[in-house]
Amino acid sequence: MLSISAQSEVQVNAAAWPDLSQGPSWEQVVQIITAASDAQTLAARQFSFESPYVPLSSDLADYARVSFAPGRPFLQCVLDLTERIYSDFDFLPGSTKVGTPVEEVLVSRRGVCQDFANLQIGCLRSIGVAARYVSGYIATHPPPGQERLVGADASHAWVSVYAPEFGWVDFDPTNGLMPSDAHITVAWGRDYEDVGPTKGILIGGQRHWLDVGVDVVPIEA
Repeated sequence: MLSISAQSEVQVNAAAWPDLSQGPSWEQVVQIITAASDAQTLAARQFSFESPYVPLSSDLADYARVSFAPGRPFLQCVLDLTERIYSDFDFLPGSTKVGTPVEEVLVSRRGVCQDFANLQIGCLRSIGVAARYVSGYIATHPPPGQERLVGADASHAWVSVYAPEFGWVDFDPTNGLMPSDAHITVAWGRDYEDVGPTKGILIGGQRHWLDVGVDVVPIEA
């Protein structure tokens, strides 16, 4: 049996959310990503292309466009898409695998956090937006009076979009919200392929399985 254990102490600051009604429209953002030549935008542009787990497709673009009305502020569009995925799709552990295609998730309307992150990234990239996959954890115990977030007992995944005036802004489609200090970022990349917690080769014909347990708790002052 192979057992991997890790323990970290991190300091997390609450996110300063931008005013979603401000900033350029989503059409202007697409134009900036496509045409701008500054270093920051060029670095973000790599996240607007296809990647191993995230294809570009007209079906994904069609699903996204319901949220992307003409002239609407970009970040408002992204939050609307985030909330629609949360409402339209069922969180159902075991319903998908790591390699389940995004198009299959779009049809079945069920999956886990990894699927919903890849789905939203595919929707965004299919209309020309730069979006990256974020891997991390969520605090296991919510503040008093608040519900526990989905994905708190395992690694979690969400989405970050590039907004030219604000930089990278995070959205969590599994929970239908914008992350704050309960989300702990570990890595980001094009999709899950870039940020898997472990990589290796299994040699032999025996059966294997994976069990993951995560506990994120605040340190007492």
